[in-house]
Amino acid sequence: MAVGSTKVVQVTNIAPQATKDQMQTLFGYLGKIEDIRLYPTIKDVAVPVQSRICYIKFHDQGCVAVAQYMTNTVFIDRALIVIPY
Repeated sequence: MAVGSTKVVQVTNIAPQATKDQMQTLFGYLGKIEDIRLYPTIKDVAVPVQSRICYIKFHDQGCVAVAQYMTNTVFIDRALIVIPY
């Protein structure tokens, strides 16, 4: 899928203790966020998780290209991986 045709990025390798608000703050600097989903949610977890995944939908498609530069940014204790979805 071409970068210009999506408004959503997938962020992986997120530390288990990261919160939705923290992700909102981190990626909010890149542009207006329409929706953000962080999985698994705390209430869904029956056993400890090793990492979490986040989907972020931006208002502007151009933010997707910029967000990819966040790849390898160390957040809490892990290097994030950001790809268009």
